[in-house]
Amino acid sequence: MKEAAFVKQNKARWEEFERVVKGQETADPDRIAALFIQITDDLSFSRTQYNDSRTTQYLNALASKLHLRIYKNKREDKNRFLTFWKEEVPAAVYEARKSLLYSFIIFIVAGVIGAVSAYYDDTFVRLILGDGYVNMTLENIKDGKPTDVYASMDQTTMFFYITWNNVMVSFRVFVLGVIASLGTGFYLFYNGLMVGTFMTFFYQESQLSHALPVIMLHGTIELTSIVIAGAAGFTMGNSLIFPGTYSRLDSFKKGAAKGMKIVVGLVPFFFIAGFIESFVTRYAFMHWSLKALIILASAALMIYYFVIYPTLLKRNGKI
Repeated sequence: MKEAAFVKQNKARWEEFERVVKGQETADPDRIAALFIQITDDLSFSRTQYNDSRTTQYLNALASKLHLRIYKNKREDKNRFLTFWKEEVPAAVYEARKSLLYSFIIFIVAGVIGAVSAYYDDTFVRLILGDGYVNMTLENIKDGKPTDVYASMDQTTMFFYITWNNVMVSFRVFVLGVIASLGTGFYLFYNGLMVGTFMTFFYQESQLSHALPVIMLHGTIELTSIVIAGAAGFTMGNSLIFPGTYSRLDSFKKGAAKGMKIVVGLVPFFFIAGFIESFVTRYAFMHWSLKALIILASAALMIYYFVIYPTLLKRNGKI
């Protein structure tokens, strides 16, 4: 093969390699390794056929850069824990941004349906929340402590119970995505329905102005995390439905890995939400300014880490 034909045949691929090396395109370690194998094959052929040419010099330089990129990635494995939270979780969330939007829409729509249903149907609240919870809350309202349920358990015991429960809820939302995303959608809808019903129940008892800020002390992180876990479930489920150029199994493995990163990334936030619910929410009659501060700080944390930060990393070419 003439050198000009060899260059023309492989030019597009080499340009892709250059963009990866320069950081203009992102690629996972497996992709970088595959690129390195391909470029060394081309280099070997070029050395055999056109040993002293500029093409061989160019490919040799490109292979060296790719080798350094792979070596750099191996060194970063020592700091894997740090890079997991700084880069891998935000990268997975950024790739799942459409799924995150769908998850949010489903949750909000379900919440509205729950609120409207509870408002116009007196039996709906008990159907969704259960007689035991409704009766207990009505008794608390009579005693002037509508959110006393958050002070009904020892703080430390409650912390571990609530945190574990929240983690398991997020994993269920994620794992149900294996049912072609339908399981995740249903679980999200049900949770949104419960929240809307819950809020309307307190509104009908003229307690919403007191209950809402108390609930959102921990609910800001907790509910947002459920929505994000839904995005993880959709990421896995959609990879099974829409495999693209991959085999269905390979696509599913990649989607499951991305979704799992998101869910694991939520665990510290569930600890924060569990701590607030167990040690802070019980002080329901604290000053409104302190409640506002905690709610706003929680909202800022979730929005920054799961929306703004991934976008900034993408713009700066770091993911």
